[in-house]
This record gives sequence, C-alpha cells and structure tokens, in this order.
Amino acid sequence: MTNSRFSRRSAMALGAAMLVTSGSGLVLPARAAELAPTPSMRGGSNNYRPGAAIVDRIGGGGFWMTGTVRRAGDGTPLPGQRIQIWAHTTEGHERDPQSHGATLTDANGEFRLEMPQIVPAFGQPHGHLAYDSGEFETVFLRPIMASSKDKTLAAHFILQPA
Repeated sequence: MTNSRFSRRSAMALGAAMLVTSGSGLVLPARAAELAPTPSMRGGSNNYRPGAAIVDRIGGGGFWMTGTVRRAGDGTPLPGQRIQIWAHTTEGHERDPQSHGATLTDANGEFRLEMPQIVPAFGQPHGHLAYDSGEFETVFLRPIMASSKDKTLAAHFILQPA
C-alpha cells in the first residue's frame, strides 16, 4: 500500500484543474500544430528564368509584392532567402527579362519588392514567385489578385529542407 498524503490545498487545486480542462476538452497541454510545406501552384513556373538578378526594384515601381518565408514544421522565419518575382505588368510581359527580379528576406523572414502595376494576363491579374536557392525544396507560386486595381499582392512560403 502506498502512503501518499494529499493536503486539502493540493486536492482543491487538482479538482479545479480537472474542472477547467474538462469543460474545454483540453486534457493534455496544448501544442501548436506543425506547419505543412507550401506546395507549388499550377502555372507558377511559367516563364521562370533561373538566376534572375537581385534588384532594388523592377521597372518604375508603384506596386508592391510582399510576403514571408518560414520553415516547415516549426514556422521559424528564414532570413536571407532569395525570392524571385515576375509578372505581366504595365511595363512588360512576364516572359521579358526586365519583368524579372529577385529579393532577399530580412531578419524576420519578410520580403518586399516594388515593381510596375500588375495587369491581367489570360484574364487574371496575377504574380509569379519562386524560392529556388537549393537549401530548401523549390516552390513556385502564382497568386491571383482580387482586383487589377490592387496596389499590393502578398505570397507566403513555408519551406521544406531539401
């Protein structure tokens, strides 16, 4: 027989904890769900140009492509990651070299690159983005804008180590 002694205080604390967790459905400590890697989107690699130069801006600007890059699983922001961006804009087609450029993520895994206004191609205003540096699996995105009048478009990468 085990000789365990519960004080009234520990019994009350245990009872209160059980009451609180039973109402919430929480039995074990909460854990954040792991983040799944971003899959490549259909059409994302159209007109891709490997090795596009890192630039301060594409063309005359006026439109902002923004986003984040994080590691699959734990969601850690990934600084210094190269993201290539291209689109059909007021200054060129997505196949034109001058419509391509790349940028690097900052210390918080965020990127931002100014470019000309995106205009519809094949009926939809959309951008193209690629992570292709090799440390993680390559991902191509093709986000569609809600309106061709939008001045920003955000895209988010969750990368799986290669």
